[in-house]
Amino acid sequence: MSKQNQDGLTRREFIRQSACAALEVTSVVNTMAFLRLTNAAVTSQNIFANDYKAMVCIFLAGGNDSNNLLIPIGDPASNPIRADYETGRANMALSEEDGIHTLNVPGSTKAFQKYYESGSSPLGTHPSTPEIAQLFNQGDLSFVCNIGSLLYPITTRDEYVNETVPVPPRLFAHDAQQMQWQTSIADAPGAVGWGGRMADLLHAGYNGNDSNVSMSLSLSGINTFQKGMNPETAAFPISADGARSLSGFGDNYQSAYEAGSTFDAPIYKTNSSGKRLKMVETLMKLTNDNLLENEYAQRLVSARSVESVLGASLAESSGIDFDTIFNQAQNPLGDDLKMIAKLIAGRSSLGNRRQIFFVEVGGYDTHRDQINAHTELMTELSTALEAFRNALVEVNEWSNVVTFTASDFARTLSPNNTGTDHAWAGHQMVMGGPVSGGQIFGHFPSLKLGDSPGSMDADRNRGRWIPSVSVDQYASVIAKWFGVGSNEMETIFPNLSRFNDPFTSAEPNLEFLPFT
Repeated sequence: MSKQNQDGLTRREFIRQSACAALEVTSVVNTMAFLRLTNAAVTSQNIFANDYKAMVCIFLAGGNDSNNLLIPIGDPASNPIRADYETGRANMALSEEDGIHTLNVPGSTKAFQKYYESGSSPLGTHPSTPEIAQLFNQGDLSFVCNIGSLLYPITTRDEYVNETVPVPPRLFAHDAQQMQWQTSIADAPGAVGWGGRMADLLHAGYNGNDSNVSMSLSLSGINTFQKGMNPETAAFPISADGARSLSGFGDNYQSAYEAGSTFDAPIYKTNSSGKRLKMVETLMKLTNDNLLENEYAQRLVSARSVESVLGASLAESSGIDFDTIFNQAQNPLGDDLKMIAKLIAGRSSLGNRRQIFFVEVGGYDTHRDQINAHTELMTELSTALEAFRNALVEVNEWSNVVTFTASDFARTLSPNNTGTDHAWAGHQMVMGGPVSGGQIFGHFPSLKLGDSPGSMDADRNRGRWIPSVSVDQYASVIAKWFGVGSNEMETIFPNLSRFNDPFTSAEPNLEFLPFT
């Protein structure tokens, strides 16, 4: 899958071919027959696979200012990268005096080669992220630089300015960029998510008849990332407290059930709550002549059954003191990751050898008061990641779980007084036992603004970095580790062949997970 040769194409021909490709992509992604054919192959290939793997997507909704998460440090008089950072950031610049945490970046890193040749810079993380810095320095977490949605590779700023390479529609718009990140297909709006496509493809081969609940569990409701075509793998929404119960019967139905009761073996209390629940569950299990009523009842039965399974999973992990582990991460993201850790610890009740979790964290659209707002967001993210790492180690699943971040886009390097605006490419993090930790992957961007020599700024003077790594490339490395085979990779990522293959080419610099 080498980069497409664009030589000899006129701009009109190039755009025409792009439009045709977009139609083909939409057809492939939304044709379940094609997925089912490949699913059959995966089923036969992986039917004896007993390994367990989980992936956890943390979506930073609103656009994380990763320019102030991963920061060049040092003396600007001798470090031109730091000098460019200070020039562009102006009043948003953070210094070592502010408490930036130094990263032990290996001298062998390739992350600066694309835009700085032999130059490089020491790096640090936001003052509110000591946990992230420690995770990096102890080899548990890595950064992947300058990722964004792309239709084709953009190798020079002139290609963008002169419009010789098509770009994703509605750049810098929240809804469009969130959709493109979560589907990986920038030219097929409304397509299913890449997490959902993976679930559709892998479920039968890895989970099959042993599955008691969808392999896709969401702590943030229905989302595009986990949207698929197979009802068996549809995202099941839960809360930080577990499955959402029917209201009016107390926590975990304690007002209506006697101790030891389950949905399949209920013992109802003789009070009014117990009688009402018995009536509801009896009606749920009846067959109705009306198809709509029958379907509604079946959905309720299914939901109550899954609720019971999740309850069993949480009971299975009840011997672990998660509250103490997450004591320093008592925030919304920490609460969500604590629930995920509990479900991973109790995974035998769920019956899945592959699980996909999704968490969305809001508040990252920092147009004003960014210094204070971003400080709070980074504290939440950093403490939650460390606690989640410690929980996975405690339950002996650290080597089986990969956690990664995603976001609409980054923020402009140049501020708009007290905040920043929507930008394009940004830095993401990957964490887990399988991750090649303590590394900088991808390509640290040129921080030069506008039309300055060496600039990759999509704006005239704001610092909107043109991506050097596509979402497709980043996501495909995670998918490969998760179990997607080489023959199925372009089913999951139809546009991947437009870019340098991250598995055979050193150019993307994306070896943050094992390829075999």
